[in-house]
Amino acid sequence: MLYFPKNKKRLHLRRKKNRSIMFKIMKKTILTLVTALSITLNTVAQNKIFTMEEVVMGYNLRPESKHPVWQGNADRYTCIEGKNLVSEDVKGVKSTLITVGELNAIMASDLEGFPPYSWMDENTLKINFQNKEYRIDMPGKTLKNTITFPEGIENLTYSATGKLYAYTVDNNLFYMNEQGDKFAVTGDEDKNIINGQTVSRDEFGIYKGIFWSPDGKKLAFYRKDESQVETFPLLDITTRTGDVKEIKYPMAGMKSEQITLGVYDIATKRTCFMEVADFEHDRYLTNITWSPQSDIIYIQVLNRGQDHLRLNRYNASTGKFISTLFEEKSDTYIEPQHPLHFIDEKGEQFIYTTNNRDGYFSLYLHNTADGKLVKRLAPVAADVKFVAIDKNGRNLYCLSAEVSPVEEHLFQVNIKTGKSVRLTSGEGWHYISMNNDCSRFIDSYSSLNVPRIIEITNVDKKHTRRILEAKNPLAEYAVGEVTLGTVKADDGYDLYYRLIKPVGFDSARKYPVITYVYGGPHSQLVQNDWLASSGLWELYMAQRGYVVFVMDNHGTSNRGKDFENAIHRQCGQREMKDQIKGIEFLKSKSWVDAERIGVHGWSYGGFMTVSLITNYPDIYKVAVAGGPVIDWKWYEVMYGERYMDTPDENPDGYSKTSLINKAKDLKGKLLICHGLIDPVVVIEHSLSFVSECIANSVQVDYFPYPLAEHNVGGKDRVHLMQKITNYFEDYLK
Repeated sequence: MLYFPKNKKRLHLRRKKNRSIMFKIMKKTILTLVTALSITLNTVAQNKIFTMEEVVMGYNLRPESKHPVWQGNADRYTCIEGKNLVSEDVKGVKSTLITVGELNAIMASDLEGFPPYSWMDENTLKINFQNKEYRIDMPGKTLKNTITFPEGIENLTYSATGKLYAYTVDNNLFYMNEQGDKFAVTGDEDKNIINGQTVSRDEFGIYKGIFWSPDGKKLAFYRKDESQVETFPLLDITTRTGDVKEIKYPMAGMKSEQITLGVYDIATKRTCFMEVADFEHDRYLTNITWSPQSDIIYIQVLNRGQDHLRLNRYNASTGKFISTLFEEKSDTYIEPQHPLHFIDEKGEQFIYTTNNRDGYFSLYLHNTADGKLVKRLAPVAADVKFVAIDKNGRNLYCLSAEVSPVEEHLFQVNIKTGKSVRLTSGEGWHYISMNNDCSRFIDSYSSLNVPRIIEITNVDKKHTRRILEAKNPLAEYAVGEVTLGTVKADDGYDLYYRLIKPVGFDSARKYPVITYVYGGPHSQLVQNDWLASSGLWELYMAQRGYVVFVMDNHGTSNRGKDFENAIHRQCGQREMKDQIKGIEFLKSKSWVDAERIGVHGWSYGGFMTVSLITNYPDIYKVAVAGGPVIDWKWYEVMYGERYMDTPDENPDGYSKTSLINKAKDLKGKLLICHGLIDPVVVIEHSLSFVSECIANSVQVDYFPYPLAEHNVGGKDRVHLMQKITNYFEDYLK
């Protein structure tokens, strides 16, 4: 039935009211549809699944970073933006210094992106590209100099003045000047004698073998004699009939390399060797330090037992021993890792780093003349790391774990008064770059839920400017909840862990668990940084329905000497007890399936993985071990003897920790992966374990990577991580 109003006014009002109602209905409908679409799109956007290529090669899935670099002594920093190098002062005024096109014109090159660079001074840009060094005058955008290096050189090292370059070819040491003139420092024909290269397998803070004096007039270098060291064969399958490459590998308790330190005088072209008489020939020469005046060499001389150290000084011109400044001894071991840091150019006082005195890595001020201890700087119950000293020698800058063992913060310490001031306030793990006069610093940090923040801060804390706040690079991906927490060890220590729950977590369900472990010295897997240091593979496995658990046990870094030394002479024993505490914590959760627990680790983590599945066969159902140490008698002298002593000194420890003895106890599914040409953990380890499994009729799975060394990289790594994933999918899920 139609309704006709009696007058037009009423008709108009009714039409207006109807239109208003219809508009509201339409608006509500549209908003509902838009909201639903937004929710759908957002759900899709946050549910991307990682591919294995992204897990291994996903560099774009890391938080953004500007990689700022101080521009020489200038009060501004530079970074690459797109294809250009830009400069920005501390007030935020930005300018483009040079484009890649301009750089190509200067270098006569065809670079597509801006290459790695450094600054010689605030006006001179230095670029190393295709065996050449280009020095570019930035104000004029002109080429100042091009230096061409010989083909095949290694260990290229610049003098402090930047005018001389030392390098090695095969086993000998050379240097050249800016004009390209080349000079031989050594000429040893015996391949057992190696000059200018790193020694002692990169232990004791050693990472290079060439040390220029501050004035650039002398060149110190390591000389390594490996003639008494046994060889180990590595199989090269890339040739028609296969070749054997023999490497020098000093195993625990066997004869080791002999190290000396030479000093070459550029003017006289003569070499003298430091007359080190300590500990006969079985010793380590560590943390080589020049005096500011370039006349004295300081060496931290460590005995082979690694429990007795002397800080000695030598005449750099004659090699004559001058004096021992002090000694250190330990009931466990001493591990020098840091050179001396002189307070100023006078060199009257220096800072020495050790964890052997007060239980933590600490900084100690000593007089140079007699080695007398002046004071401990920043005396806190936490590990402290040297960063810088300002030019007038008044203030020390150091990173400290005193806020939390899983955080690292910058502190300023007045050397005279000892007053300490915390300079970083943001929660998390901080990486610091001080400017030339230590008036400002670049602070790059992150925390559990903060991808990355970069700030420039005045040390007086009166001004801080944020130059980057990175977005979440995983915003489009399904990521399980990551939490950071602690479990109590049986001795009361807090053991820090990260736990990743499966995507779509349902507390009413029961989930399988994968524990990832390293567990050895010099490691800290759990930090209060972005996602608690989670790796993409861990997040990937959480996408596939696993609880992923990672915990740092006794023996790992940043917790003090007692925490680390607990593993001495019995590697794996204390660590396993801690890991089982983590398992007990997991089992207390209703959503953990205690019948489906797996473990994975590489290197020391491989050792821990095999240790756990054989020592606790009723807990671990599946394990994947990579490059595992199986018996410490097959590992190298420097690392192995530090933690285990020699097999003759510690036969019970070697027997107890050997996994050869545990092969018969394997019940679960174990896959061992190993690089066939691994020079770090030689393949004798894993093959010997397989052989013992065969002898005991125990089934074990084994997969070699024929062309891989200790770390499997590139495309091989994509294959490796997929194999590891498949193994857990096949036998744990």
